[in-house]
Amino acid sequence: MSQPPGTATQTKPLKNRYDKTEWAGAFGDLGTLIPFIVGYITVMKMDPLGVLFMFGILLIIAGSYYKTPIPIQPMKAIGGAAITQAAVITPGMVWGSGIFTGLFWLIIGATGALNWISKITTKPVIRGIVLGLGLSFIMEGTRMMKTDFLVAAIAIVITFMLLTNKRIPAMFALLIFGVIVALVKNPGLIQELAGIKFDFRLPQFALGELTWTDFVKGSLILAIPQIPLTLGNAVIAVTAENNRLFPERPVTEKKIAMSQGILNLISPIFGGIPMCHGAGGMAGHVRFGARTGGATVILGCILLVIALCFSSSVLLIFKIFPTSVLGVILFFAGLELAVSARDVGKEKSDYYTLLVTAGFAIWNMGIGFLAGLIMQECLKRKIFKV
Repeated sequence: MSQPPGTATQTKPLKNRYDKTEWAGAFGDLGTLIPFIVGYITVMKMDPLGVLFMFGILLIIAGSYYKTPIPIQPMKAIGGAAITQAAVITPGMVWGSGIFTGLFWLIIGATGALNWISKITTKPVIRGIVLGLGLSFIMEGTRMMKTDFLVAAIAIVITFMLLTNKRIPAMFALLIFGVIVALVKNPGLIQELAGIKFDFRLPQFALGELTWTDFVKGSLILAIPQIPLTLGNAVIAVTAENNRLFPERPVTEKKIAMSQGILNLISPIFGGIPMCHGAGGMAGHVRFGARTGGATVILGCILLVIALCFSSSVLLIFKIFPTSVLGVILFFAGLELAVSARDVGKEKSDYYTLLVTAGFAIWNMGIGFLAGLIMQECLKRKIFKV
């Protein structure tokens, strides 16, 4: 039986588990993962083998190293810009942005700049970033649920009823329900799925196609605008969430930044996309049962098998996950994040800082972080009075 996060002790070292709750939690980040992967494959025409292979390998490494559900997610600003501007963005520019991102966070982490940032960042600012991210996930989940409100409503009820059930994990019921809905709404899908074929391939070295122009354009157009979002979501917020949920296995902003640097230098080698350790992914894994890094190892193994053996059928496999059900998964990940802001403090000024940070963070994580720092300093110096 899984324990609530944060209840383990130092005398009982955290080890990865691979029980049914870890399997359920492994799918808690599909709401973010699948839409971006589908976009990269269908719109950007990137090889699903390289994209999924690198996700699989890096998820396995992250789960084995951290032993907590620290996720590997697509970088949202880069992915969003690349997919919506596919007419002018090339795969080489995506890989170039990944290399720039990797170098940037590796250098920032190594120089100790994040130690200073962590010292000036108070709990209300951190919780504000987490709350803003949670609310943005809720809003995006709701948008995805609009594709079929009835299915989404039933999925929400199923999830709430089974959320704390130890015998039947909510995620399993949700996935089964989603598959049934997909087959009922598209009876021909059964015949399509029967056409899935075993097609073993090994990934190819991708950087031979990368040019200096791709690197420069990818850095300027894709990577630099991503930096504030990564700082707020995938460095500060995920560090705070990991240490709140798993105090027996703490991480630092420096470690997370350098980790993201390393994985983004590795990912483009075989055609992978820019990735991060987003706090929303951790919330999704935890909300649906994950308590160790076993969940990300499981997800990594699944993606690795699909990449190596069924990469030509990836889009067909993903058809069994209705958008409305993926929206519900994202919605509950957002709830998990938003609720964690409840321990912000007792002072009125704490709540003002929290809400100012969250309000701007919904729009832009970096600006939200900056607004929170300014607000806390103005309140501290009595420039603002609330």
